[in-house]
Amino acid sequence: MKLGLKTIDRYIIRKFIGTYFFAILLIICIVIIFDISEKIDDFVSKKAPLDKIIFDYYLNFIPFFLNAFSSLFVFIAVIFFTSKMAYNTEIIAILSNGTGFLRMLFPYFISASIIFTFSLTLNHFIIPQANKVRLAFEDQYINKPYRKQSLNLHLQVEPGIYLYISNFFHYNNRAENFSLERFEKNRLQSKLVSEHATWDTTSGKWNLHNCFIRDIQDSAEIISAHQQLDTMVNFSAEELRQRDSKIMAMNYFELSQFIKEQKMRGVKSTAAVLEQYNRTSIPFSVFILTLIGVSLSSRKVRGGIGLQIGAGIALSFTYILLLRFSEVFIQVGLATPPTAAWLPNLLFLIIAIMLYRTAPK
Repeated sequence: MKLGLKTIDRYIIRKFIGTYFFAILLIICIVIIFDISEKIDDFVSKKAPLDKIIFDYYLNFIPFFLNAFSSLFVFIAVIFFTSKMAYNTEIIAILSNGTGFLRMLFPYFISASIIFTFSLTLNHFIIPQANKVRLAFEDQYINKPYRKQSLNLHLQVEPGIYLYISNFFHYNNRAENFSLERFEKNRLQSKLVSEHATWDTTSGKWNLHNCFIRDIQDSAEIISAHQQLDTMVNFSAEELRQRDSKIMAMNYFELSQFIKEQKMRGVKSTAAVLEQYNRTSIPFSVFILTLIGVSLSSRKVRGGIGLQIGAGIALSFTYILLLRFSEVFIQVGLATPPTAAWLPNLLFLIIAIMLYRTAPK
């Protein structure tokens, strides 16, 4: 089977990529219009500058939305132009010319590889940077102030150093019953206990009030009291205040480091691990959905193009719905993040193989 690019290959690649980006452009224009109508009151009431609305929010909103529904756009693009080719008997002409169905898939998978590489780069590096700017804009002009209270935090902030806070109030950076313990070879070496502590955003230190320090040296103990004391800890109030959406603003290296730190601190970072796997599994679905789309729409059927497009959209929304269900499986303990991220691809791969076996050869 020769894999060199033919005229028909270039035609299919051009149609695939062109239809994909045309669908994206069309949907994004519609979504932006609806989003403006929904958030216009927030923009006006909080006096958001026009240049920030355009460049900080919507310019960074586009890649985020593009990534979120990339699978849907691929499916629509493949089914739209392939079913049109089938309706115009172009598929029959290609297969009658001695080109096998597997060979006909070659330009489709070249196009899918281009989109996969594009989506993977967006997911791991470009979109996180865009999300930093977009989320900062939303925090300033759209979201309500973050006033959550954290209770009973017990973390390993560094190897052998453990932090305990009974209550932390996010609105004023105040921690109650602040405790810091240092262990060496599983033996307690020192313990610091403070009635309350305040995070100083300027100096990056914790300001401790009414605190005691207990140092253990061999068999002796030294206890000292301090009315006020500043201490440097490898843990900031910003990490306590961090919303789950902030994970979306971390690139590949930042997210990997964050997961590593959370694991060291004994904190379950399920959302972060799932986000890391989804950034690869969702772009990979391009290959599976392309195979489904071609197999489904390469045969001329009664009902015309509209029936095939409707079936394709239904399948693509089922895939997106399955992604959301996989998150629920994690929360109830029925699946791990890797399983939840790749399960939709596995199930749709089975569907793709079944449709491929029934496709016209």
